[in-house]
Amino acid sequence: MEHNQAKNNPHYSRTNTAKLDISNEEWKKILSPELYAIAREAATERAFTGKYNEFDEVGEYYCAVCGNHLFRSTSKFSSSCGWPSFFEADKDGVYYKRDTTHGMERIEVLCKRCDSHLGHVFNDGPEPTGMRYCMNSISLEFVPDVQQ
Repeated sequence: MEHNQAKNNPHYSRTNTAKLDISNEEWKKILSPELYAIAREAATERAFTGKYNEFDEVGEYYCAVCGNHLFRSTSKFSSSCGWPSFFEADKDGVYYKRDTTHGMERIEVLCKRCDSHLGHVFNDGPEPTGMRYCMNSISLEFVPDVQQ
């Protein structure tokens, strides 16, 4: 399953983990307006509208912007918050930044390869981590495990 963004994106790769330094002007030429707004401007998709909110297939989740690995489906859980939620992220795939926008104190989750906004992480998730990675579906690309 190939993500639509990858077709016109020369920076997209599921194997290259080299840090990208691409200007927002360049990203704006490559990404769809919806993905650009969330990934590069930290917008948020409306709750309960994302394609991965109620989705439970087995496989891997990658950054829709650059193809970097972010989550394994076994860490996904139903949080009823309106966005796909995970209790654990790929430590080599994401990094964190303090976010004080909208009068709130939150922790933003960003792609370690391309610096794209993915969502936020909260400390009200299930065991074993107690974390809830609340992600925007549009920022994710799902690739199912190959069936044997």
